Amino acid sequence: MIEMRTVSEVPDMQTAHNVSARKLHDSEHAQIVHLALRPGEALKKHITPVDVCFFVLEGRGVVEIGEDRAEAAAGTLIESPQGIPHLWRNESDQPLRVLVIKTPRPTAQTRIL
Repeated sequence: MIEMRTVSEVPDMQTAHNVSARKLHDSEHAQIVHLALRPGEALKKHITPVDVCFFVLEGRGVVEIGEDRAEAAAGTLIESPQGIPHLWRNESDQPLRVLVIKTPRPTAQTRIL
């Protein structure tokens, strides 16, 4: 049987970031979360206990990883190693949608800075 779901079918998770975050996949090997940031919204700087890849689905946003800062547009993949502070900001006037891929699934909490 093929498991299928749309983003709109998955409820928002309660997070410290207060943005739309929907867990699309969760297994021992990986976790995939869909983030949607409206214009002006941002994640709080945080540290994840596992490696993270971000894939920008729509829009343009600013990503900060450690001391580095870059603007990323739709179709871009960004890698963020575990233990490095990072965040996303939507400084545009359009929606920003990003897939967050954590490998493996975290067993410890993300730490908000």
